[in-house]
This record gives sequence, structure tokens and C-alpha cells, in this order.
Amino acid sequence: MATFEVQGGFPLHGELVPQGAKNEALQIICAALLSEKEIVVDNIPPILDVCSLIELMLDMGVEVKRLSETSCSFKAENINFDYFLTPQFRKKARALRGSIMIVGPLLARFGKAFAPTPGGDKIGRRRLDTHFTGFQNLGARFDYDSTTNFYTVEARKLKGAWMLLDEASVTGTANIIMAATLAEGTTTIYNAACEPYIQQLCKLLVAMGAKINGIGSNLLCIEGVASLHGAHHAILPDMIETGSFIGMAAMTQSEITVKNVSITNLGIIPSQFRRLGIQLEIRGDDIHIPAQETYEIENFIDGSIMTVADAPWPGLTPDLLSVFLVVATQAKGSVLIHQKMFESRLFFVDKLIDMGAQIILCDPHRATVIGHNRQQRLRATMMTSPDIRAGVALLIAAMSAQGTSIIHNIDQIDRGYFKIDERLNAIGARIKRS
Repeated sequence: MATFEVQGGFPLHGELVPQGAKNEALQIICAALLSEKEIVVDNIPPILDVCSLIELMLDMGVEVKRLSETSCSFKAENINFDYFLTPQFRKKARALRGSIMIVGPLLARFGKAFAPTPGGDKIGRRRLDTHFTGFQNLGARFDYDSTTNFYTVEARKLKGAWMLLDEASVTGTANIIMAATLAEGTTTIYNAACEPYIQQLCKLLVAMGAKINGIGSNLLCIEGVASLHGAHHAILPDMIETGSFIGMAAMTQSEITVKNVSITNLGIIPSQFRRLGIQLEIRGDDIHIPAQETYEIENFIDGSIMTVADAPWPGLTPDLLSVFLVVATQAKGSVLIHQKMFESRLFFVDKLIDMGAQIILCDPHRATVIGHNRQQRLRATMMTSPDIRAGVALLIAAMSAQGTSIIHNIDQIDRGYFKIDERLNAIGARIKRS
């Protein structure tokens, strides 16, 4: 198990470029299964989760060519369906949450698909009902073996349908969209997720020949086509990494410029950081964060404590709440962090409390943070990264703390952040990997 040794208290100075968006990459790579033609994808983040999905695609029979460190071509001309019944497939697919998105494309193109219950972050219940109810609406039948946690989905031919998703699930929406592109007739999806990841997936599918209306809204209409062709696609910069860098700059009193962030696809992320008192300047497509001695959290108009909560796009992404929480520990003022989607995502606050943070965990979904206003620095400690986003939040805390902290299980951080230690060390951090 790899470890970070982090010396805290060193401000950073320089430029950072966010990697390609992890969540988009997982969807785009799975979409290559919809066509036998070549799909070229640029700006792929070479992180653990994405590399694991590419390896799974190779094992399935997809021809993958590495064009550069961040570009690949995919050609799913021949798929080995015998592989899906092997223990190797179950082991690899189970270890990766994004593997569930192979189901929609395989079902649409070949009439059958297989998947084990996927893994991923342990952040609470992450049910798959939205995915499979959507497939059923399109005419598919599915079987679930509870003894092996394995799904089998079949349909002679999918038929377009009207549906209202029970939740605006990003991966569920992506899976249903991909299935609907090759269905007969028109599919209408209400309460669809409309994150930039979904918009990008739809743009790729349209480039492949799909017919999709309503891109960017929560109402999508998809007119099925007989087949899809090849296309070339570039993945957006990762908004979660951009937000992580903004929070890191504030906590470590650093002057950082985050380059090429795709401002138009950040939504309310910059304004939410400003509500915590963090100064940032938009310079073209870059964000400049000056070094700040202090920052003060706003209150609501009536003087009550501000709440920062996640919500479906264009609301605040839940993947950044861990960063907002740790940044608030050194602010002036108090804030309620409300994680609505996952009931286990805030449990990492015990580690911050051990470091001296003033946090009240109200319940599994809510935590009140009383900021130190820099009057008391966090203490170095030994901790374990529980998931990707909490892991980077703990790294930010360690970089601002007094002394040397040890973070175990950093494979969790590597799943979502490419060579984060090397990139931060290049602008002044002191992080040692062992």
C-alpha cells in the first residue's frame, strides 16, 4: 500500500494544468462500444480508474491504440462475449464503478450485456435501479443473481420509450442515452442529468451519427438510428481537479494560476468558492488565485450560517464538498456542509478533528465547520485515504498543517489524480511517495 509523507506549511507558487475529466473519460470510452468504427479520444487522464477501464476494453476484444500519453483510438469491431462469463471479467469489472456503463452500449448493439455489481468509492449506497429501470423501459429483460451479484440483460431489439428517471443519476443517464441511440423509435427522458460530462457524451454521439435533442437540459429526446460511425473527441479539463487546486491555494496561502480550465463548464464552482471568501480572478480561460492571509465565509442575508450543499447540475457537484469542508476549517466564520447524495462521504471528518479542526458531524449527511481564522494551524497526523475526493481533501489538510503527516492508501487518490505529488512538488509542495 503506497504512502504519502507530507511536510506541511510550504506555500506553492506557479501554474497548474488540470487533467482531462475522469468522469467524462469513463463514459466516452464506453461509448466506443456502440460502433465498429474507430473512435479517437484526446485528453484522456492516465489515472488508475481510466487505465483499468481501457485494460477491460482490451480484454473484451476492443482494439486499442495508444497514440500518446493522453490520446487513444478504440475500435470495437469484434467483442469476445465468452470473456464476460469468466472470473477475470467479474474481478476486473467489480473493481471499477465505471464498468457499469458498458451495459447500455453492449445491450443496444448486440442485444445482450453482462456486469457484476461494480465497485468504486465506499461513500454509501450507490444503487443501480435507475440504469436497469431505464433498460426495462426500452424493452430489455434483466436477471440478477444475488449469490454472485451478477447482472444479465437481454433484448431482441430495444424500442424507444417515454421515461421519468427516479433520480438525475449521471451514470444512469449516460447508460440509458447510449442504449437509446440504437433503439427503434424515439426515447424521451425526463429528469435526465445534464452535467458537462453528459453534454460531452451527447456531442460525441451526435458526431457518431446519433440524433439527440435537448443537450444541456434535463429533457432529452433521442431518435434511434440503425448504426453509428467513427468520430474524434476531446475530453474537457477536469472541473473537480480545478476546484481542488482552488481550495489547495486558499488553504496553503499560495499564489496559483490554474490554466485552461474551460470556464464555461465550471458552472457555480468559482462563485461558491467566493462565498467562502476566497479571491479568484478569471483571466481568459485561466483562474488566478492570489495568496490570501485570511478569508471570511459569507452569511445569509438574515445573518444565519451559510449552507453549502450538493445538487444536480447546474448545482454544486458532490465531488467537491470534501474540498469545501477542509477549506472551511481555516476560514473566518462557520458553514454547514450538506452532502445530500451519499451518506458515508463525510465520515472522513474524524481525521480532520484529530488534526484540530472544529467540526460537528450532525448526522451522516451534514457537518458544521467552525473556522479557525488561521488562529490555530492544523496538526500533522497519520491517516488513511478512504476514497478519491476525501483523499485529496486530506492531502490539502496535510499540506497546510504544522509538521509532517503520513497518508496511507494513496492508491485511492491516484485513481482520480494523475501524478499529483510530482505536479505539486514542481511548484513548491513537499510530498514524498513511498
